[in-house]
Amino acid sequence: MNPILSDSQLTQRWQDVKAPHGIGYRIKLLSQLMGREFQEYLEPHGLTPFHWLVLCCLWEQDGLATCEVSDRLRQVGGTLTGVLDRMEERGLLERHRDPQDRRIWRIWLTEEGRRLEDILPNYATALYEKALQGRSDAERRLLSEWIDQMIANLS
Repeated sequence: MNPILSDSQLTQRWQDVKAPHGIGYRIKLLSQLMGREFQEYLEPHGLTPFHWLVLCCLWEQDGLATCEVSDRLRQVGGTLTGVLDRMEERGLLERHRDPQDRRIWRIWLTEEGRRLEDILPNYATALYEKALQGRSDAERRLLSEWIDQMIANLS
């Protein structure tokens, strides 16, 4: 896992990774800043960023099994269950047992959950544009590819 580095390479790498210069720290900071601002958009709708993630999964493919949503979001089941409970209480989704396999619960958007698709993506797009202002489409694609590669490397 750890490549063998010379002392000078190790010293340089240390300068690159120590906080606040480390990429992990900066990605976390970026996530917190974007999350905080996005929460301001979601709050009037009584939603959290996690609700947004679940809605995005279901807008893409309604009727997913709970475990499929969990896999897509890389979340632990217990965490997701509480979020789904609150979203169901709010009338955004419904859970029903799969008719072919009663062990599986499928998640379906309600009319209210579908309605939010006409509103919320505009907020997310505005935040995305704000964060990446001054970057070309090619630079944006490259950044996305790098992030995906880093996630794959660590998964």
